[in-house]
Amino acid sequence: MQVRWLKQSADASGIIVIFGGWAIGSGVLSHLEGDQDLLFVDDYRTLDSDLPDLSAYSQRTAVAWSFGVAAFAHWLAGRPDIFNRKVAITGSLSPVDRRLGIPPVVFERTVQGLTEESYQGFLALCFGETQPRQDIDVDARRAELEAVRDRGSAPDTQFDRIWISRNDRIFPAVNLTRGWEAQADRVLTVDAPHVPFPLWHHWKEVLGVS
Repeated sequence: MQVRWLKQSADASGIIVIFGGWAIGSGVLSHLEGDQDLLFVDDYRTLDSDLPDLSAYSQRTAVAWSFGVAAFAHWLAGRPDIFNRKVAITGSLSPVDRRLGIPPVVFERTVQGLTEESYQGFLALCFGETQPRQDIDVDARRAELEAVRDRGSAPDTQFDRIWISRNDRIFPAVNLTRGWEAQADRVLTVDAPHVPFPLWHHWKEVLGVS
């Protein structure tokens, strides 16, 4: 588990802690505007890292995307919930599940077939179009996938806003709709691929606040 600052200022009253997706990084968020400080978490081979002391912030928001949804919920279990608002984006508390997440057959195909070339195809599925070539540490990212699978479903966690993408080719929208049925009143569906961030220009849009 890696924790790093994307933005840290001397006078921000709010912070957004982002639990990112697998093998994508924080670049997909770089265009989003807002006054909050930003702390980014990824690499879910382990979930034993603590966050810095965030008690000075009056508004603390957690944004969990893709595999970050289950990772955040696992990480939060047994820790004090310091967050005023929580948002889940195109992810599931049951990340590897035939009905609620990524079907196990598809997941195992990704794990066993992971190469630098297959990763380029994965990126195209995530963004809905071919992406510039990116490098990947195959062994590390395969180990991360195996850890996500072996960790299993996360404890039930309540979110204030849940985003589902209709054109998601990683987490099928029908599975996410089932997975979030108990919190259906917080779900919004958008016409986007697995990476929906280009839809938004400001963090307020992501968080669903005015």
